[in-house]
Amino acid sequence: MAEIIGYHGTGRRKTAVARVYLRPGTGKVKINGKEYKDINEYFKNVAWAKHAIEPLVVTNTLGKFDLLIRVNGGGLSGQAGAVRLGIARALVHFDGTLRSVLKKHKMLTRDPRMVERKKYGLRKARRAPQYSKR
Repeated sequence: MAEIIGYHGTGRRKTAVARVYLRPGTGKVKINGKEYKDINEYFKNVAWAKHAIEPLVVTNTLGKFDLLIRVNGGGLSGQAGAVRLGIARALVHFDGTLRSVLKKHKMLTRDPRMVERKKYGLRKARRAPQYSKR
């Protein structure tokens, strides 16, 4: 049986985790087992969709790969960031020379920002209860 050539990358952002598989193809997008015409259909916000496929645009590989993405956790914004990092890492697996281009655009760095935990005695992470004089 012929081995299917594919490139894999894992991306994380906030609490979202994305496993991205790139296969040479025509630009088909399959997210969580469902086929989409384009990535805008899954990420309803155009800005999130653009953010997610930015590594493909920067490296001029848009439409050269079929995307198979498994993403879970977080909201759509975090998922878009996770997909972006996963695609960038998979592209580096595909061609190591793309690393410098992706690194220059800061696409190989995981965004470390997370939600701050709630502290006892407070309403949120830093929001104190309303002061009552009487």
